[in-house]
Amino acid sequence: MNQHPDTALPVPFADTVDRLLIRLSQAVAWIFAILMVVILTQVMLRRGFSAGMIALEELQWHLYAIGVFAGVVYAQANNSHVRVDVLHGQFGPTAKHLVEILGLTLLLLPFLSLVFYHGLDFVYQSWRINERSIAPAGLPWRWLIKTLIPVTMGLMIIAALNRLFREAILLQRHLSGGHHDGH
Repeated sequence: MNQHPDTALPVPFADTVDRLLIRLSQAVAWIFAILMVVILTQVMLRRGFSAGMIALEELQWHLYAIGVFAGVVYAQANNSHVRVDVLHGQFGPTAKHLVEILGLTLLLLPFLSLVFYHGLDFVYQSWRINERSIAPAGLPWRWLIKTLIPVTMGLMIIAALNRLFREAILLQRHLSGGHHDGH
């Protein structure tokens, strides 16, 4: 995993959860290969036959959304998300753990919870009306792609809670003077 040295110390339960989330994200990553085929097909239809397909255009958006959603879960579970490393790199281990804990509890988890909560009603309404594309030749089942919003936020909440658990354990280890790095 792409982690800072101190956070790479083993925390067995957290390591297992991260591995599961990473594997799930990696399993979905093949969607980008399908996306490339869809894009190339659409380009060939437009350029070669002057007849692109609305369904292929919309499918591109859907496939890209699936890939991005899997990517954010992967980044959180793999601890490879964007942070202000210029500041973070100057902190000692205790400060790093505290900043991570505060950032997760005060910023990330409230944001994810709000998006999850409001996403449920958004998805419910989409399912209720069996939402589909407004384009005559567009994709049906728009509710299906919208369902990824609360699903992704749920996975992100799991990843963030797991990171919070890891940081609390590592902070406790650091404060007790034992790093338990397995050596």
